[in-house]
Amino acid sequence: MAERLLRVRARQKSKKPEFNFHDSHKKKRLPTSWRKPRGLHNKLRQQIAAKGKLVRPGFGSPKAVKGFHPSGLPEILVNNVAELQNATGHVVRIASAVGMKKRLDIQAKAGELGLKVLNPKGGA
Repeated sequence: MAERLLRVRARQKSKKPEFNFHDSHKKKRLPTSWRKPRGLHNKLRQQIAAKGKLVRPGFGSPKAVKGFHPSGLPEILVNNVAELQNATGHVVRIASAVGMKKRLDIQAKAGELGLKVLNPKGGA
């Protein structure tokens, strides 16, 4: 069932508009990341069709596959080697705050357990 829902998600996301911060293409200082328009005369907030779409729940993924990696497996964030024990059936993402020494230990242990590390670094 998850395979079907992943296909549904891919089809939905292909039709989804790109939600950018309103007028971010006009000014360099504005980030592209979505912010809800709150201005009194803002055409995007007024839902004028030509100005783009507002973020709405209907654009979301099916609940059963929300947050899944495109490989079809759920992701788990790992901070240390002990957290790999409950990572069976998941793909592993090592937290950004983890240093190189511990990261290499986590990567080695994940290799032994047959887990895929999404953000590997260094020798392992």
